Amino acid sequence: QVQLVESGGGLVQPGGSLRLSCAASGFFFNYYWMDWVRQAPGKGLEWVATINTDGSTYYVDSGKGRFTISKDTATDTLYLQMNSLKSEDPAVYHCAKCPLATYSCSDSELDFWGQGTQVTVSL
Repeated sequence: QVQLVESGGGLVQPGGSLRLSCAASGFFFNYYWMDWVRQAPGKGLEWVATINTDGSTYYVDSGKGRFTISKDTATDTLYLQMNSLKSEDPAVYHCAKCPLATYSCSDSELDFWGQGTQVTVSL
């Protein structure tokens, strides 16, 4: 069955960096568009980044120049490198997959999610 397991979250000072990982299993990882999304307390779900099957990447405006999404198809692992973390970045970060191989999808169409990893930015 499909499993997505995130790790790498933690507490970091403003301006610091974190690298999130998502170990994927149970599906042909490289055939699917993959997303990172986040949810802060009391707020709705926010899309953060996407990587498609060709490796093209897309970012929320607030993450451009700071976040990098990447994948390792040899280990079926998705990454999110986050630099210059700000006070608006704390949230639970989830990796998620689109439902149909090779096709993009909207946030509401993501069909499998990991449990999430907490990112906290504080002095």
